[in-house]
Amino acid sequence: MATVLDGKLLAASIEQRLAAVISAGKGRAGRPPGLAVLRVGEDPASGVYVANKEKACARVGIRSFGQHLPAETPYAQLHTIVEQLNADQQVDGILLQLPLPKGLDEGPLLAAINPDKDADGLHTLNLGRLLKGETGPRSCTPAGVMALLATAGVNLEGKRAVVVGRSILVGQPMALMLQAANATVTVAHSRTRDLATLTRQAEVLVAAAGCPRLIGAEHVSKGVVVVDVGIHRLPPDPQKDLKGRLCGDVRFEEVEPFAAVITPVPGGVGPMTVAMLLVNSTVAWCHQHHLGLGTIEDLLV
Repeated sequence: MATVLDGKLLAASIEQRLAAVISAGKGRAGRPPGLAVLRVGEDPASGVYVANKEKACARVGIRSFGQHLPAETPYAQLHTIVEQLNADQQVDGILLQLPLPKGLDEGPLLAAINPDKDADGLHTLNLGRLLKGETGPRSCTPAGVMALLATAGVNLEGKRAVVVGRSILVGQPMALMLQAANATVTVAHSRTRDLATLTRQAEVLVAAAGCPRLIGAEHVSKGVVVVDVGIHRLPPDPQKDLKGRLCGDVRFEEVEPFAAVITPVPGGVGPMTVAMLLVNSTVAWCHQHHLGLGTIEDLLV
């Protein structure tokens, strides 16, 4: 039977650590950390994510500067808001909630965020820092995956890892982080031929394709470590549920018997994404006020 990694439990532990650091440091800093989450439009999933982030901020003592703007908000106004947040000394982290409504290009807005306030680690400079092994904000979801694996004692050195998905949000930074841990990494994607043959070679498999229940028993070998980054709501079954159950990119019930370690959906990677957002914001606050806890590692131990 596989070891199921509990992201909720680890995220709660990280929140306790952050709350203690913030409580100890806010006297010297003169204020708590501040996180601004910018949401545009009425995407239902984004609404849930933002609410969860604001609740997490409240639990650890981070001040929220959230803004919810209508879908028709013009680019120029959004850019002005980002610049205002860049200049706001109360704000340490800025997150542009994705996806944006149709017609709005996320690229220029992400580029407009001060790299040192980039709470999601998606600015070009911070992706470059990751590539070069330099310090800086890290992409929240892959950083959360790495924290989960480290806490579970999964040794990545020399392991053959396959990442299914090549997005800038998850797949690409995930591959870089695994490489930095001395794994041998292959990135698969929608045009990969014979995906199952490739994934069966994996000792560590990260499913981040954004495709519900893509990975099944035919894709894995015995003893694999499986990380499911996907989260989707299936259509409701009128006889069983009204909302439709949540699932990931992995068919958990098929894959779990083969796996040594596996993450569930929900309750696996999702809580860790929020926790790492809090970590990035707190690290930026520590840097600004010279509090001595200046790296992600400092705040995870």
